[in-house]
Amino acid sequence: MIVLQILAFVFFFIGAFFIFIGMLGVFRMPDVYNKLQAGTKATTMGFLSVCVGVALYMPEWLLRTAVIAVFVMITNPVGSHALARAAKNSGIPFAESGDKEKKK
Repeated sequence: MIVLQILAFVFFFIGAFFIFIGMLGVFRMPDVYNKLQAGTKATTMGFLSVCVGVALYMPEWLLRTAVIAVFVMITNPVGSHALARAAKNSGIPFAESGDKEKKK
């Protein structure tokens, strides 16, 4: 039982790390498209790691966490795609490439 709790906390910390990296990506990326990529991918991985940790820490919640994880795996990419498509259709430009500055 103690091994499962230790493993659960390892997954909690992995999830917190990925969520933190996603937050940094949202602040550091240059345009809305890169911010969506950083925020969606890292936070989805972080949230799934937290779900695995919860399932290990409280095995009676396994079915609940599996349903929530499937819901997040479906809705997070779809929502990100919809936001990126709306940004593109509204004319928000992509970030400028750094290659132009190097050529000058």
